Amino acid sequence: MDDEKIREYFPILNKKIKGKPIIYLDSACMSLKPKPVIDAMNEYYLEYTSCGERSSHSFGRKTTERMEKTRERTKKFFNAKNASEIVFTKNTTESINLVARSLGLKKGDKVLTTDKEHNSNLVPWLQLEKIGVMHEVVEWGDEFNIENFKQKVKNAKLVSFVHTSNLDGTTIPAKEIIKTAHDSKALVMLDAAQSAPHKRIDVQNLNVDFLACSGHKMLGPTGVGVLYAKKNLLEKLEPFITGGETVQDSTYDSVKFREIPYRFEAGLQNYAGIIAFKEALDLLDMAGMDWIQKHDAKLNEIVSKELNLPKIKLIGPENSELRGSIFSFNIEGMGFHEVASMLDETSNIMIRSGNHCVHSWFNAHGMKGSARASWYLYNTEDEILKFAEEVKKLIKLV
Repeated sequence: MDDEKIREYFPILNKKIKGKPIIYLDSACMSLKPKPVIDAMNEYYLEYTSCGERSSHSFGRKTTERMEKTRERTKKFFNAKNASEIVFTKNTTESINLVARSLGLKKGDKVLTTDKEHNSNLVPWLQLEKIGVMHEVVEWGDEFNIENFKQKVKNAKLVSFVHTSNLDGTTIPAKEIIKTAHDSKALVMLDAAQSAPHKRIDVQNLNVDFLACSGHKMLGPTGVGVLYAKKNLLEKLEPFITGGETVQDSTYDSVKFREIPYRFEAGLQNYAGIIAFKEALDLLDMAGMDWIQKHDAKLNEIVSKELNLPKIKLIGPENSELRGSIFSFNIEGMGFHEVASMLDETSNIMIRSGNHCVHSWFNAHGMKGSARASWYLYNTEDEILKFAEEVKKLIKLV
């Protein structure tokens, strides 16, 4: 598929503000939603609203069946061995917290993260320091230093790394890192919030132990996340949130939890969102993950060339091939919030500004934040050129 054909799936791209089309460049925060996803959610609410896994009537059966189809589809998308290795959560944040709170880490256990972690893959480990879990940070830089990692990973219990950074779009050599960690008897979790939407991920080929991602960044609804875990590891985890749907039986002084993955899916689920997530995965496969990755790279090459200017301070490596679908930058003499606001007000160009939930990195580097443009399969070369043109206009103001 080409990007023009893909754009037909996104009704919001027809929207105009003050007579001008929108240019949405904030997909690292949230992707736009295609019509099949919206239709699937509406169908649930209009035609068979009900509880999954509980009610035996026709509406309930249909909800359960559709949810399990999504679980099977997710298994296929990531090439997991079993559908039971797929746990539905609210987002990447909940998935990471589930592992952090359920793995049974104790005093003296060492957890490694990188210096570019989103707060969701930093704060849970900082909190576990209260019980004596040791947390160490591995510096990443423009390219990952595997030799430094080999020294750090010794005696580690868990390596929890962001796969692709939402700060600068760089990606770690995951397969090599996982093998190195396993050689040292450490488990590995990947925060794939930014990688799963943009590149093919094969959990069996990577041999990763845990992987977390969010549906809202990969064309799916908000409130839907995924935790993949190897079956033998998932069976060892203690339930993080308990109650409805996690329980097979209970007495006043005992509980028997359901089998995996249901023991980790407490309470009423986001049935409409989970059901619609299947449509998102279908569209991603139809477009082709390899095509998406190449498309992202092409747009990055264009913007990197156009904005290779003295007053543009790029975060991350200059080589666009290392940065994926993110262009994080500052304009010398202009605040990052000001950059984002002016692009929005003058040209309907929507980017993000701030700390991008990576406060730790900005604090360590003595910076307050940045402007960040991020694109996806529905963005075009013309949109990227327009973005670059408008940024150049801003530069002339300082």
